[in-house]
Amino acid sequence: MRHDGAREVGGTLRCFGASELSRNLGAGMRIDTTKVTKRIVLWAVITVLASALVRGQAPEGPQGNAPAPSNPAPAAPPKPAPPQQKPAEAGVTISVEVPVVTLDVIATTQHGDIIPGLKKENFRILEDGQPQTITNFGPTDAPITMVVLLEFSARAYGWFSYQAKYWADALFPNLKQKDWVALVTFDMKPRMEVDFTQNKDEVRQAINHLYFPGFSESNVFDALLDTVDRLKGVKGKKSILVLASGVDTFSKHTLDQTLKALRGTDVTIFSVGVDKPLMNYLQLHGGVGGMRELNYLQAENQLKTFAQMTGGFAWFPQFDGEIPGVMREVTEFLRHQYSLSYTPTNTKADGKYRKIKVELVAPDGGPLTITDQKGKKLKWVVYAKEGYTAPVGGVGD
Repeated sequence: MRHDGAREVGGTLRCFGASELSRNLGAGMRIDTTKVTKRIVLWAVITVLASALVRGQAPEGPQGNAPAPSNPAPAAPPKPAPPQQKPAEAGVTISVEVPVVTLDVIATTQHGDIIPGLKKENFRILEDGQPQTITNFGPTDAPITMVVLLEFSARAYGWFSYQAKYWADALFPNLKQKDWVALVTFDMKPRMEVDFTQNKDEVRQAINHLYFPGFSESNVFDALLDTVDRLKGVKGKKSILVLASGVDTFSKHTLDQTLKALRGTDVTIFSVGVDKPLMNYLQLHGGVGGMRELNYLQAENQLKTFAQMTGGFAWFPQFDGEIPGVMREVTEFLRHQYSLSYTPTNTKADGKYRKIKVELVAPDGGPLTITDQKGKKLKWVVYAKEGYTAPVGGVGD
């Protein structure tokens, strides 16, 4: 729209052009020059006033669909955005569980006599050859918690089973009222006969009611690992007394798997081999061959290894008359254990097996001298588990 002229009508500014003025002049009207001049001057004034009025009422800035200027000024370059801060990198922490290793230690003379009255300064612990600092020490006076694991199979016409059955009965006169005992038998598979109880007569009756063995298999590896697994939820000092020949027929677990599992257990294993009386009888009567004898020797070695690596002991009685003394030694060992704890200096969570050695020393660190009543020097023997498996570290949160 062109603003050539304007007329205000009824309060509304009406614009008009020069064409209307020309038509009026061309109509042959006689116009006084003075009047024409006045009208021209008046038109010019009105035009100026109308332009000023329009500019005064128009708001500043582009409104509605107003056309953009033909040569717009170049837009100012956008200000650079402030540099984005990098999000804080997620912290990665390595969670490593450093174990506190606790050992139940038995110290005896070379003849098997308990050495009493030892102090913290009399023990030295080496882990992979490196000395460790003992943080906790004391005698363990807690009640005995024991599983009697008894071979009851039809092998050797059931002779081993009946031997184990009658030898186990000699344990109970050595137990106290607060001691806990359970009974598990095994042939092809283990069976819980009596769960933990302080009623010793209940266990003795269960043993006496074992009449006829079932299968001829003797899966001692499976039975031992099953019993160790059952004891994982039991707190405190705990042990297994194995009465068996040690011969394994066809367990699902191999000997290597069994030994690997026992490395990580806190259960002390005591073994009583029941094969010696029968072996002696067969040897006297020429009834044992080379391979058969080798099998029993290997079985005895397995029972020794189970006990040795867990801090226990193994007995192989030749005669029935030895059994009361053996069972008394089992309970004496358990009642005279020393409890030692330390935090390993090797904090690597590599899942590797760490070997442990416990030695007796004098308070000044020198050799400990043990003498009998006559002043004769005696050698000492320490029974403790041979090692443990370090934990495996992981990425924690």
